[in-house]
Amino acid sequence: MERETRAPGAGRAVFHVPRPERAHADRIAALRQARLTAAPAHLPTEHEQAAFELGLVVALVLGAPCASRGLDLLVNARRIQPEGAEVFGALLYATGKEEAAEFWWRFAAGSGSGTAAYCLHLHHLKLGETDDADYWRAWSEQLSAAERQPGPRELLMTRPLLPEDVRRDILSRVHRGLAPQLPPALVAVIDRLPLQGGDEEEVPSPWELTSGATSACSWEPPWRLDGEEQG
Repeated sequence: MERETRAPGAGRAVFHVPRPERAHADRIAALRQARLTAAPAHLPTEHEQAAFELGLVVALVLGAPCASRGLDLLVNARRIQPEGAEVFGALLYATGKEEAAEFWWRFAAGSGSGTAAYCLHLHHLKLGETDDADYWRAWSEQLSAAERQPGPRELLMTRPLLPEDVRRDILSRVHRGLAPQLPPALVAVIDRLPLQGGDEEEVPSPWELTSGATSACSWEPPWRLDGEEQG
């Protein structure tokens, strides 16, 4: 798949990074600086370390207070929002759709999301694709160093993107060295999303997905199995 973004420094405009993205950028910068000293001791290779770190970044993105608003803006706004594409990519990654996640992270990174660019760095590093990993790390660092809008910006609080038990489970899995995972109900919702793309590649589109749907999908189903007695 050809890149839709140009190499860092090739005439790119300076991005004004919105406040939610600044919060993510600060977290990601801290993770980079610390090199994730909390990583499980049984991760001996750089590829495994990158997979662990990517899982943790995905957990941060999905658990962020602005995640549901970002997804809804992606679906409902007239212009596609990079923050929403970043969140949608994280959801796809947590369902095992890594190529589709890469597609949406590329879109978000090309629109100014440093977090998405860093996800791409880790994704390619995990696959052993060092040239691509270096490209996206440089792009992430350029976005992080870009001029940012001064002054506070009101953050509208919305419902969490995922139920609390799902967010806890994702973090627990990541810290045990496992890949993020979503409940079957949410995986089924994402599997039913319409596809977009050409003959070579089709990826899920987010146009029928809302934060109301994602926040309703828990590991604890509200229904009873046939034959189960009422308490």
